[in-house]
Amino acid sequence: MTNNSTRRRFLKTAGVAGVAALAGCGGGDGGDGEGGDGEMTEGDDMTEGDDMTEGDDMTEGDGGDMETRLSWHAGGTGGTYFPLSNEFKTVVEDNTDFTLNVQSTGASVENVGSLASGDADFALIQNDIASFAKNGTGIDAFEDNAVENLQGVATLYPETITLVTLADTGITQLSDLEGATINTGDLGSGTQVNALQILESVGISDFSEQNASFSQAADQLRNGDIDAAFVVGGWPVGAIEDLANTNDLVIVPISGDNREAAKEDASWFADDTIPGGTYTGVEEDVETVAVQAMIATNAEQPESTVEGVTAAIFDNVDDLSIKTDFISKESAQDGMSVELHPGAAAYFDA
Repeated sequence: MTNNSTRRRFLKTAGVAGVAALAGCGGGDGGDGEGGDGEMTEGDDMTEGDDMTEGDDMTEGDGGDMETRLSWHAGGTGGTYFPLSNEFKTVVEDNTDFTLNVQSTGASVENVGSLASGDADFALIQNDIASFAKNGTGIDAFEDNAVENLQGVATLYPETITLVTLADTGITQLSDLEGATINTGDLGSGTQVNALQILESVGISDFSEQNASFSQAADQLRNGDIDAAFVVGGWPVGAIEDLANTNDLVIVPISGDNREAAKEDASWFADDTIPGGTYTGVEEDVETVAVQAMIATNAEQPESTVEGVTAAIFDNVDDLSIKTDFISKESAQDGMSVELHPGAAAYFDA
């Protein structure tokens, strides 16, 4: 069972997934790839070509041209980061000489460590986690260990905090989580950080914590191994869609005084609503909170590389199919929480 020290206990274990990379990076000084563990979290899949060497490797392409291979770290395969990253891969490869090696990971905290160590050239992370990392504060993972080389590229879309359960658990409001078994997301993920922040803000201290990816959490709900799960991602989240198609789904609201408490304790939370009909069987709007998804890189990336990748994505938004109501050049600096990379600035200021 957890108690009011849950958050600090978690944050000490966050190194398992992501902060091991930070330990060898000298507070963000390194872009040489040293110090990162490079391991994938349990259950994560790797895209074809994931055995590429890290960093900007050069390889002979078709016709004898040189191609630059870039490592792009996404998130779990059941969330939004992974499929969206593969759409970015397509538009970048169609419009530049870069090849993107997309990897499934434990998401935000782990990805920050990979950027810091140079194991990743680009990654998707949450804007709150980016701010924690850059300022060396907020969570134990970054206390006195600021990731000084972390830089922003663009913000993308709201990442909705979705609290999922099944109808037969009887859970309909946050207070029903007392004594429950809750999946708070992968160890070291932004999902886990946000889940524990919310539970602490609303006074839920008596619960058992499980840690697994979105897809594994859905299986745990089906099997009755957990009572509820937090998922953070742009709706609709594939793992939740699949669960809703076979089970009577309930999305627990984070609203009213609970929402205000969460926002008071964590200023990066913003009001959000999951529209009715987003998931099968959930016909009414559900109020909740959200953070912001963003593309990040490190200071070691050449300006021309970041400008080229940024241009390929934002000049070709019409070729994307995921979160296109939100992703645009005009909104790409909304909620940016860290310093912009000069290459991204060159594109957006042009």
